[in-house]
Amino acid sequence: MSEMADAIRQLIQEKGYSEESVRQTIEKALKAAYKRTYGTDENAIVKFNDDMSDVAIYSRKVVLDGVYDPVREIELEDARKLSDEVEEGDEIDILEDPKSFDRSAVATGKQTAHQGLNETYKDSLYNEYKDKIGEIIIGYYKRERNGNIYVDLGNAGRLEGVLPVKYQSKLEFYEKNDRIKALIVEIKKTNSGLQLILSRSDPKLVSSILEKEVPEIADGTVEITKIVRDAGYRTKIAVYSKREEVDPVGACVGLKGVRIQNVIRELLNEKIDVLRWDSDPTVFIKNALSPAQVERVIILDADKRQALAIVDESQFSLAIGRQGQNVRLANRLCDWNIDVKTVEQAAEMDLSSITTVQNAQNLFKDVEENEESYDEIATVSELPGVDSEVAALLKENGLDNIEDFIEAYDNGTISIDGVTKEALDKIKELINDSVEFVEAEDDGEESQTQDSESEGEEEEYFCPECGAKITLDMTHCPNCGVEFEFTEDEE
Repeated sequence: MSEMADAIRQLIQEKGYSEESVRQTIEKALKAAYKRTYGTDENAIVKFNDDMSDVAIYSRKVVLDGVYDPVREIELEDARKLSDEVEEGDEIDILEDPKSFDRSAVATGKQTAHQGLNETYKDSLYNEYKDKIGEIIIGYYKRERNGNIYVDLGNAGRLEGVLPVKYQSKLEFYEKNDRIKALIVEIKKTNSGLQLILSRSDPKLVSSILEKEVPEIADGTVEITKIVRDAGYRTKIAVYSKREEVDPVGACVGLKGVRIQNVIRELLNEKIDVLRWDSDPTVFIKNALSPAQVERVIILDADKRQALAIVDESQFSLAIGRQGQNVRLANRLCDWNIDVKTVEQAAEMDLSSITTVQNAQNLFKDVEENEESYDEIATVSELPGVDSEVAALLKENGLDNIEDFIEAYDNGTISIDGVTKEALDKIKELINDSVEFVEAEDDGEESQTQDSESEGEEEEYFCPECGAKITLDMTHCPNCGVEFEFTEDEE
């Protein structure tokens, strides 16, 4: 069995099979040959030595005085030639020589071994790649059949990639041995080995490539909110930053566009728009229609997510895009139904009621935001970008309140171990940039004087739509024609 021993060592050391898988495969092969020879393998016993360097197959037979089934039984006299201590009714293992098996039995054993090793190899590869779905893999163009591209991924041809027509980028063409970088989307077992289903059109391919090019995405500072593609033509990527000082678009584009150009090359010159995500749909829709410049966005129906984007005549074709591609991708990116009109087209539409309501909503929104902003920051520790250690030391010394800090800073009385003059200056700069101080009006003579003066002045009114001056007896704006009515507030 020296040849068998050499084969075992080769499978384990050179082919990379596990010891247990080789053991099971050889055992199945020898039992298959045994069964082909004797009609059964129920009494076949395969034994390996400790270091797996050799293997043997035995027939386990019952010792009887009078044999009826020579495959399972052995005469007592013949058994005692092998062992003096054997008695009737005992079982004895008799070594078989595989070379004595007929040729059909040997062929059966080889086929079983081959199938077993193939299955073992496929299982091994499957376990290796099953967790790699969604990852990028690189291979080389091998052949094309019915539009599907077959990719050589190595592993002696046992690992094959398939790039189906539906997952191909529309403008990409390949020749033999061309390098192909693609995304793994599915894994299949075939008769010849393992097959990886690849994609060049999946948006995840873009995000994976971008993550490798942009460290801020890899470390989580910049996050990709959504990617939409018309593979081969254009991709739109919405990004936002978790830190105010980091520009998400600039991080993705890179200095002089180096980072995004590397991504474009990987996608074989597909156009890529990187834009800033915004929670305000009107702002986000404006951004999504880039590279077009949008004059204004009007929400037509928030519940149905319908919006109108108004652009200059020179920007209309750019906003729509070739065959409607740009606005179609913007719709998918924002998840809104966006209708693009020129300024002249929008002027012909009756938008007065919509814009009046929208202006009123924006007015109240601005008022609420302004009211909130005055009380937004009261302590040093709340300042954006403040050094947390310095803020903690100030709080320990009773200078966390911004007004107290400013008074002590102006008087030059701050002396705290671990807090430098530069650190104090930095906090003062943050306060100047982030805090707005509002003085309360006195209830005395000044306010009374202002009230008396205002009583003498006639109150003026302006159109909420275009800002034109109007009077109480008007029902329509003389400038833009919007309809309105005046109501008297009850005291």
